[in-house]
Amino acid sequence: MPPRDYPTARQARLGAELRKMRESAGKTAVDAAALIAADRTRISNIEAGRLGISEERIRRLATFYSCDDAAYVDALCAMSREHRGQFWWDEYRGILAPAFLDIAELEYHATYLRSLQTVTLPGLVQTEDYMRVIFNGATPKLPTEEVEVRTEHRMRRRIIFERDPSTPLEAIIHEAALRMKFGGRKVARAQLEYLLECTERKNITVRVIPFTNETFIETTHPVLYAGGVVPQLDTVRVDSHLGDQFMDLETELRKCRSLFTVAEQVSLDPDDSQQLIRGIVAEA
Repeated sequence: MPPRDYPTARQARLGAELRKMRESAGKTAVDAAALIAADRTRISNIEAGRLGISEERIRRLATFYSCDDAAYVDALCAMSREHRGQFWWDEYRGILAPAFLDIAELEYHATYLRSLQTVTLPGLVQTEDYMRVIFNGATPKLPTEEVEVRTEHRMRRRIIFERDPSTPLEAIIHEAALRMKFGGRKVARAQLEYLLECTERKNITVRVIPFTNETFIETTHPVLYAGGVVPQLDTVRVDSHLGDQFMDLETELRKCRSLFTVAEQVSLDPDDSQQLIRGIVAEA
């Protein structure tokens, strides 16, 4: 099988974890290649996510690297069994840019999600009309067909709330995002009312950073922390006009966890956050 030209973020992550495991063991790519009777190029392609690897070989390599974390190895093996066409977002391959598929994949496999946004609301709790307004505001302007397919894709990402068990989401939102009138008063009001509906769900927690906050320095770009089935597979996604960035180094994850800790400390509790949202709705 030829190497993949465009591995998904998750395929690349599997390869990156195997590389981390090898380097932690002080082994070279040549050492790994010799173990599985392959050449060095194959190991490089596996570690870049450009080639798949069997569960049996992952376990052999883990033993060779003296990795005795069974849960971690099991998680990597589960990743290796995934294949293209298996999940709903594969329907959009060749239609939407890979970043859209990667975010759907990240959310789907996460055991929990933490979101921090200051200007717009998290995609998973947006109404359909609000989504269209956001996509129509892109620069340069998007064709109508692109706006519609992006909106459809974002709506389908809510599937993680419909399964059992549903994925927990903690959304920390700045008051500024709640007061934006994107799409006009009618769209903005409907969005806030839907957000209130979301706060009634057991798996969704919303906290608001009020304008009265004096200590938290906001982050302009939306930040998403996705918990993996094991901590080593946690991932941070930062969204900006320059594109999505996925981060998984422990130093990056630690910094992001600290960011969320501070943001939570200065935000209102869920009940007070609901009250603030209701007040803004009453003013709309």
